[in-house]
Amino acid sequence: MAKPTVVTTRAALLDALGAVRAQGRTVGFVPTMGALHRGHISLVERAVAENGCAVVSVFVNPTQFNNPNDLKTYPRTPEADLDLLDETGVELVFMPSVEEMYPQPDTRQFDFGPTGQVMEGERRPGHFNGVAQVVSRLFDLVHPNRAYFGQKDFQQVAIIRMLVDMLGYNIEIVECPIVRESDGLALSSRNALLTPKARRAAPAIHHAMALAQLQMAQRTVQQTAQWVVEQINAVAPLQVEYFTLANAQTLQPIGAWSDAERVVGCIAVQAEQVRLIDNIIFK
Repeated sequence: MAKPTVVTTRAALLDALGAVRAQGRTVGFVPTMGALHRGHISLVERAVAENGCAVVSVFVNPTQFNNPNDLKTYPRTPEADLDLLDETGVELVFMPSVEEMYPQPDTRQFDFGPTGQVMEGERRPGHFNGVAQVVSRLFDLVHPNRAYFGQKDFQQVAIIRMLVDMLGYNIEIVECPIVRESDGLALSSRNALLTPKARRAAPAIHHAMALAQLQMAQRTVQQTAQWVVEQINAVAPLQVEYFTLANAQTLQPIGAWSDAERVVGCIAVQAEQVRLIDNIIFK
């Protein structure tokens, strides 16, 4: 299997993609912030399988971090990332510098309405605006036929679908299932930062939500939310930041199970210094 071509400039990326398009091949795109794991690789393999050419970007985007320390500590493993990508069949890897992505500051403001004001949007001001800035820049460079995102960032996928509609992109957004460790912990680049104690505790997040989903007929929405929070908070050092049961289309909180055809439970948990997010479809 041929190793991917690594490009670090927009000009080199556009040149390489020009050759791909001249051959009439479709382009599948997986945008990442690096520190790649099996979850990312599952997206990449799907992009390879479903397109004539697969492109992966590796870029830690500063505009989506509202906490400077989070940006500083975010894991960066470029050599290991390339080693992982070598075996996937991906054709192009775009690894730009901040200066290459943002030669001038990006002052654009995006309004995602109520969808962007709950959960992550409420607790991380400016986060989704930064996501929209970088994803739109990448889409403008890559012009993919399909772009692949993991369901672990459930709200982010909803925001990106809105962005595609807002800017009129002809891009199919492909939502891929969460990949988990054998003990249920959702794969995340941030898992590498967990202390041994926090790592042992972290599977309690998915376990509590999965059990609540099985037992949802026995509890109201409010009782379910309270039960999940209590179960997780009982496991040191986990502390729930929020757990929201929401309409999976609008992401607005529901009051009763009958309020939406599809209900998602979204959670953020502080595990010592590391913030973990996860979700599960309740119905």
